[in-house]
Amino acid sequence: MKNPERLKIVIAGGGTAGWMTAAALGKLMSHRLSIRLIESDQIGTVGVGESTIPTMQVFHRLLGIDERTFMRQTNATFKLGIRFEGWKEIGSEYFHSFGTAGKDTWAAEFQHFWLRAKKLGIADAFGSYSIELQAAAAKRFAAEFEPRLNYAYHLDATAYAKYLREMAEKNGVIRTEGKIKHIKLDEHSGHIRSLILESGEEVGGDLFVDCTGFRALLMEGALHTGYEDWSHWLPCNGAVAVQTESVEDPVPFTRAIAHSFGWQWRIPLQHRVGNGLVFCSDYCSAEEAKGVLLNNIKGAPLSEPRLISFKTGKRRKSWNKNCVAIGLSSGFLEPLESTSIHLISSAILRLIRLIPIKEISEEDVNEFNRQMDVEMAEVRDFIILHYKVNNRGDSNFWNYCRQMEVPEKLHHRLAMYEQSARIFRAPEELFTINSWNQVMLGQGITPREYHPIADITSEADLREYFDKMRRYINEVVSRLPTHADYLKSYCNSGVMQ
Repeated sequence: MKNPERLKIVIAGGGTAGWMTAAALGKLMSHRLSIRLIESDQIGTVGVGESTIPTMQVFHRLLGIDERTFMRQTNATFKLGIRFEGWKEIGSEYFHSFGTAGKDTWAAEFQHFWLRAKKLGIADAFGSYSIELQAAAAKRFAAEFEPRLNYAYHLDATAYAKYLREMAEKNGVIRTEGKIKHIKLDEHSGHIRSLILESGEEVGGDLFVDCTGFRALLMEGALHTGYEDWSHWLPCNGAVAVQTESVEDPVPFTRAIAHSFGWQWRIPLQHRVGNGLVFCSDYCSAEEAKGVLLNNIKGAPLSEPRLISFKTGKRRKSWNKNCVAIGLSSGFLEPLESTSIHLISSAILRLIRLIPIKEISEEDVNEFNRQMDVEMAEVRDFIILHYKVNNRGDSNFWNYCRQMEVPEKLHHRLAMYEQSARIFRAPEELFTINSWNQVMLGQGITPREYHPIADITSEADLREYFDKMRRYINEVVSRLPTHADYLKSYCNSGVMQ
């Protein structure tokens, strides 16, 4: 592999992960790479990762993707956050929105001033001071608008992979149809030398990207990398998914509806609705989960309910020898905060930054794995928070979640927030202080103290500040069109009347 003219990249598997990888490498690195993707039409993909977070916009800008075109071709809608129903306790509801709430100061964030104002009877609910949250609640949206809203997308994952495939092939990516029958390793280094297809064709490469999903044919099947099991913190291990007809205008948010043994998602697209029920088999059978899901959907089913089994956790290495795992082959965190596609894109961009120059560097491999480990753990902890902090006593599942031990870093975050409303995070962390605030407050944590700098402002000035902020947000939201009307004018795929 020393001094290659063009580094030979072989991507095993298509789907969202494979074609995102191929599209990005083809667009940004085709001058340096020879890229080949192997997939079989006979092998299905999970294809239910249909809710995203705002980082997808960054990925699309790098690839030069036109938003309107992408949204039309994937039947996409806009997303301003997630509405959590029944998580704190039965009948409760809160919203985790994108963007920010209020304004921070150099010494203390907005929540400290809000806590003082709340104590004085001045402030409304925390989310009242988030434009994105109020727009979502009013079912209003516009992308071309000032102030600019922070948003993501709901999309058809299968159509998205197809869209990216067309882009990748235009940029020189070669697709090979076929199943992988055998993986040939170098007898000395243990690196992957080639993939042997059922047709007998042998595909060699310098660097292999495993996008084979839960099977992890290369990373686990050939290299036996090992898996770190996180199911003691995230015990759900299955999901039932079904698509339904749209019977109402699509809303600009995902719904996450808690049940006694897990939770249900509802994701509105232009042409249909994606539904699923994530459950723990210790407390519910797959058949029971299927029944609960079908009894809690709107619109006629467009497909047979599909069972997906998983184990939360990650590979012990995301880059092992000359193989990089991207997507489900690298690990799985349940879709509660819609991080699946983000973790794919961040791994792709990390790979581009650390792409081998002359040969694979152990330092680069170690740095890739270090960053992946940190990111996965941080996302994991944020998801655990939703389960750990609850007041539900209606089932053994929620009792287990409330009583379980959590990672030390998360324990520290929760204890600090409950005591003093303080949130400290590293600059590169995915979830913002606003996200931690909304979920911790929504799940039922009420800080006992707030930063003393919030006491500097007089009560009259504080009242004026909160009143002015609320009037401004209400005025902004009132000028927005409805989400449904905006979709029709901006990116109608032809299914909306």
